[in-house]
Amino acid sequence: MIQKKEIPVYLFTGFLDAGKTTFIQETLEDPAFNDGQRTLLLVCEEGEEEFSPVKFASSNVKVVTVEDEEELTADFLGKLQRESRCERVVVEYNGMWLLDTLYNNMPEGWVVYQEMTFADAGTFLMYNDNMRNLTVDKMKSTETIVFKHFTRAMDKMPYHKIVRTINRRCDIIYEYGPNNIEIDNIEDPLPFDINADIVEIKDRDYAMWYSDMNDNEEKYFGKTIKIKGRSLLGGGLDDDEFVIGRHIMTCCVEDIQFGGLVAKYPDSQSLDHGGWVIMTAKIQKEYNKMYQSEGPVFHVTDLEKCEAPEEEVATFY
Repeated sequence: MIQKKEIPVYLFTGFLDAGKTTFIQETLEDPAFNDGQRTLLLVCEEGEEEFSPVKFASSNVKVVTVEDEEELTADFLGKLQRESRCERVVVEYNGMWLLDTLYNNMPEGWVVYQEMTFADAGTFLMYNDNMRNLTVDKMKSTETIVFKHFTRAMDKMPYHKIVRTINRRCDIIYEYGPNNIEIDNIEDPLPFDINADIVEIKDRDYAMWYSDMNDNEEKYFGKTIKIKGRSLLGGGLDDDEFVIGRHIMTCCVEDIQFGGLVAKYPDSQSLDHGGWVIMTAKIQKEYNKMYQSEGPVFHVTDLEKCEAPEEEVATFY
C-alpha cells in the first residue's frame, strides 16, 4: 500500500488586524523558508494589509482567497491541493471562523506542523470579554501566541491568566516593536500541593487539576488523590470499575464537556449512576479498555457518597 505524502500546514490565527498578514508576508519573503517548494497560501481574511506576492522569495506560491467559512470543505481543499500540486500549505485564518471547520475538513495527509496566534494587545481583553468562545477557539491548540503592540505600561497578568486558563503549554510573547519582544516567564503555581501525601483537590480547583492532569499525567502516577465527582457506570466498564469526573466549562455553556477518569473499586455496582462521591485513590499507569491504551487509573482506597457541590459544573474561574 502506497502511503500518502504528508502536506505540512502552517496555520496562523487571530482576530482582524492583529499582524497575521505582515508575519506571513515576511516569512514568505525569507528564502530560508520560501525555498522554492510549491506552497498553497489560503487567505481567509482580508484586512488593511494585503499580500504582495511579487516580493515572495519564490514564485512557487499559489494564493487563494476563501471568502466564506462554508467553502472550507474536504472536496474544495482537496481540489486546491491537486490543482496547485502543493508541497505545503500556509493558512491565514479568519478570526470569526471556528478552527474545527478547518481541522475537520483537512484532506488526508494534511498535518498541522505549526500553529501561531496573533492578537492586538490593545483590543484583546475586549474581544475576550465579548467573544470569549472565539478567544478560546483560537488559543486552545496554538503553540505560540504573540501579543502585538504591547507597551511597558501594560500589566501582563490579565493576558497571562486568560491564556493559561485555556492553554497551559503554549509560549506567550509580548511584542513591543520590531525586534523587541519579551517571552512570558510568569510561573503558575498549582492551587494544590502536588507533593502532599494525599493531594486534595477542592471543588473550585477541579478544572485546573484535570487540565494539568491531561497535560502532565506522568507526574501524577503513584500519587494519592482525594477528589469529589460524579460516578458513572456501564458503557463497557467492568463490574469493578466506574468513571469519576465532573462537567467542565472552559468559556461558555456550549463548550461544557465531561472530564473524568476510570477508577477501580470492588463495590462499584453499589454506586448510583450520576451520583456524587468523595474518593481517595492512588493513580496508576496501566492499560484500560475504556482508553484503548495505557493511561491513569484510580485505585480506590476510600470512598463515600456525598451531596453535590454548590457549583456542579467546574470552571477555571
